[in-house]
Amino acid sequence: MTGYDLLFVGHVTIDEIEAKEGSARSVPGGAPFFGALAASRCGKKIAVVTRMAKEDDAYLALLRDAGIDIYVHTVPQTTHMRVVHPTANVDDRLMYQTQNAGFFFLEDLPPVEPCLAHLGALTDREFTMEFMRGLKERGFRLSIDMQNFVRQVDIETGVINFRDVPEKKDIVRIADMVKLDVVEAEILTGTSDLEQAAMIVEKWGCPEIIVTRSDGVLSRYKGETRFEKFSNRNSQGRTGRGDTTTGSYLVRRLDHGVEDSLKFAAALASIKMETPGPFRGTLEDVLKRMASAS
Repeated sequence: MTGYDLLFVGHVTIDEIEAKEGSARSVPGGAPFFGALAASRCGKKIAVVTRMAKEDDAYLALLRDAGIDIYVHTVPQTTHMRVVHPTANVDDRLMYQTQNAGFFFLEDLPPVEPCLAHLGALTDREFTMEFMRGLKERGFRLSIDMQNFVRQVDIETGVINFRDVPEKKDIVRIADMVKLDVVEAEILTGTSDLEQAAMIVEKWGCPEIIVTRSDGVLSRYKGETRFEKFSNRNSQGRTGRGDTTTGSYLVRRLDHGVEDSLKFAAALASIKMETPGPFRGTLEDVLKRMASAS
């Protein structure tokens, strides 16, 4: 069995983005794409497990070029997303899923040793409780992005509605770390106060929580809350902010403390947001931004 430091599981998507600061078509996206590329700069062994149509394999080139191992379960169609930012507020967006690569099954997993696995879906059409519990039973530590379940697809129209999740406490209890953004936090906990939301999720049974917002990222661990501001000079590359923040936080957290990991993630995500697409900088770029931000 192959060993990895960090495994990203989720759909690599093909996105159409409409925003006031810039639009784009036929661009790759998704948590495994943005998150794994961010994590790959730290010299760790990273892998991606995804579901995708064979004809779209070229969209994975950037991941392979970064030294990331990719395990693809071939399916009839790749997930396609349309994201519209109707205002200058980067947290304000309308989302549509026009194609879906389907749910993950334990059989999709390659023969890899248990490690930290980040479950990063775009919608509620990727992960089931059965799949997540199966990973835990196999010995994986789980990082779970709650957007996986808050974003609920209308099967007939493809419209993605943001709604509460009845089994949210069960999901949180099996997670070693939970990721939310401010919108998901308010839907799930009833408050937009990041610290209060994180404390509520902590009480549900998860030991470590991070929450992103347009101005920065908050962490909650062992009863302590920290917040680090983003330092980006523009938001042209806003799409993928949360996944980039999470991927960089998780990989840094493997051998660093919470405070350092939070500063690292905020710095890396800030650099990424200044340019459309995934993070393309170096570890040295991130360390310099960390130093200047502090």
